[in-house]
Amino acid sequence: MANRSEPKASKRLSMRVDDLPGIGKGRAAALRRLDIYTVTDLLRHTPMRYEKEAAEGIIADLPTDGKTVGSARGQVVACRWVPSMGYGKKGRFEATLRDDSDQVGGRTLMLVWFNAGYLREKIMPGLMLRVQGKAKMFGDYPQMVSAKWEVLDEVDAPEASTERLRPVYPATERFSSVKIEQLLDTVLPWALPMVTDPLPEDLLQHHNMPALAEALRMMHRPEDLDEPKAARRRLAFNELLLLQLGIAMRAAEVERMFVAPALNHSEAIDQHIRSRFPFELTDTQSAAVLEIAKDLSQDKPMNRMLQGDVGAGKTVVALYAMLMAVADRKQAALMAPTELLAEQHHLSISRTLEGSNVRVALLTGNQRDDLDAVASGEADLVVGTHALLSESVKFNDLAVVVIDEQHRFGVMQRATLRQSAEADEKGRERMPHTLVMTATPIPRTLSLTLLGDLDNTTLTGLPPGRTPIQNRVVGPEQADEVYRYMRTRLERGEQAYVVVPAIDAAGGSGGGSGENAKTLKSVNALAKTLQQKFLDGYTVGTVHGRLKRETRQKVMEKFREGEIDVLVATTVIEVGVDVPNATVMVIEHAERFGLAQLHQLRGRVGRGDHGRRSLCVFIAEPTTDDALSRMDAIASTNDGFKVAELDLQIRGMGEILGTKQSGLPPMKQARIPEDIELLQLAKRDARGIVADDPELRAAEHANLRKVLMLQYGSALGLVDVG
Repeated sequence: MANRSEPKASKRLSMRVDDLPGIGKGRAAALRRLDIYTVTDLLRHTPMRYEKEAAEGIIADLPTDGKTVGSARGQVVACRWVPSMGYGKKGRFEATLRDDSDQVGGRTLMLVWFNAGYLREKIMPGLMLRVQGKAKMFGDYPQMVSAKWEVLDEVDAPEASTERLRPVYPATERFSSVKIEQLLDTVLPWALPMVTDPLPEDLLQHHNMPALAEALRMMHRPEDLDEPKAARRRLAFNELLLLQLGIAMRAAEVERMFVAPALNHSEAIDQHIRSRFPFELTDTQSAAVLEIAKDLSQDKPMNRMLQGDVGAGKTVVALYAMLMAVADRKQAALMAPTELLAEQHHLSISRTLEGSNVRVALLTGNQRDDLDAVASGEADLVVGTHALLSESVKFNDLAVVVIDEQHRFGVMQRATLRQSAEADEKGRERMPHTLVMTATPIPRTLSLTLLGDLDNTTLTGLPPGRTPIQNRVVGPEQADEVYRYMRTRLERGEQAYVVVPAIDAAGGSGGGSGENAKTLKSVNALAKTLQQKFLDGYTVGTVHGRLKRETRQKVMEKFREGEIDVLVATTVIEVGVDVPNATVMVIEHAERFGLAQLHQLRGRVGRGDHGRRSLCVFIAEPTTDDALSRMDAIASTNDGFKVAELDLQIRGMGEILGTKQSGLPPMKQARIPEDIELLQLAKRDARGIVADDPELRAAEHANLRKVLMLQYGSALGLVDVG
């Protein structure tokens, strides 16, 4: 006779949970809120913890020492709500449970739950319950306080349970953990035999890992606490290996299908480029330059990330790479995330190359006068924003692309710029060398996860003369004191920044809208208040994203020249602004900013070699644990790499990866940085597999390729750029 719990139609792991017996529209909707749409999703919905469930006995045999967990079942014969004196909503809910284990009317167990008035709607006489908890004698009867309970179907009640580990699942009010457990009880027997393992058996044996079906059984129905640990390791390895395979396959494809110009590099070229810089490169900058020059000298497209802390001198290294292209009579482009940053790069590069024959063009949404010069090759270096990606921009011979602040650009945008060149005579698509430059250090563990095929160059240390920044986190009630202290620094001839989240009282520029925005300090209002209340006699300027380019440039030039003492701004000054005399920064509503963003903003001070100590004050009113953690983290260190690791711990890998934006599915089992050794193992295996079988066409890799394409197929072309 067929099991009535099994679906009548052909059972498939891809079948929707709506089609499972007993799952109506309401239950299906509740499961969808848990991201459970198919049987496969249900299998991947693993427990968040396990509880030891005592073996079930009769009430008479319950231990009553108040320390030992026991379990029993019976029928509710009475219940009542006893309110506390003077408290309408507080009190205790009592129920009397009786079983029929002997011939003298059964045994009785008293159940008590404090401040659980909702149970009046859940537990009532006549229900069959199974309860678990610690009992002790109270008068003539055993009593169990705050027992775990479940309702049993009188006709179809489960048999008495033996001692076991009970899985506790992420659940909703409409679909409890118990219901998920019961649903899996009906699904696991027929679904697990259908699970096909994508990993070769010899690989599993080599790593001492269970087969996928067994790992899922161990997660959902473990026999001891060691089984879920071994199962999670296997499932996490699955996730990491698939991602690393996608990255390795994409890297192999780039090597096979693309070619980049091999640029000339010699001691004469090196000396000529260095002579353009107004200072000597540091040891780490020189090492980075040589590493990048070696890549640029080959026809394999460079795919390198240059990272370093704020002020480490990345722009100079990037400019060296671009000048190598110019020295070989080719073009280079630098793409920045904002117009302000593009303008700052254009200005600083133009100053550095003043008097040379190198022509530097600027292309932004508002500045497109140099289109013809770019197309003809007359423009050697092109600085711009995402406007560089538009179809109207044609390069004559683009050899090097530098992408600044890589985390600001969508992966599709970066891929578009990289693949803008035409195919060569052998049919290989020409691709410029790419240098991804970030001033927000990416945690090593995270870059290994997502940026596995990006070569990494890291600049350490700061230029000579820089002093560490002092950090203070204060509450809003200390704001007046902060601004009075700022005035004493201005009296010494120093300058200051003040950063707020909104442009005006309406909450523009990321400040939100509606009622909440009205409570935010804004650029225009705060500038007026500071001028009138604290900074009489000093010049207060403002800058934000709504200003025209010419206006922004004038304001920034005045601040740079010392004509403006205090600059009140939104986060448009987050990167690219370099005013050595600015030694104080105040960030209002600091709890609203991300940790990496706070570190970037802080990096606008402490840039001079004058020896004066710079200060960053975070005015914050954190109301969540995450916000408190961010404030503690930003105050604890100036090291951007430590900040990045702390950010990873606070937000988690999924948040930082931004899977919705990157097209990558979220990882359910892998945890970074805890699983760093497993990640390294997956990376080595992936590279070995792809080296032997670049497209996973071998018979033993058929299932692996199928699963990989299903999960990462749409993102494969994008992973290598971010």
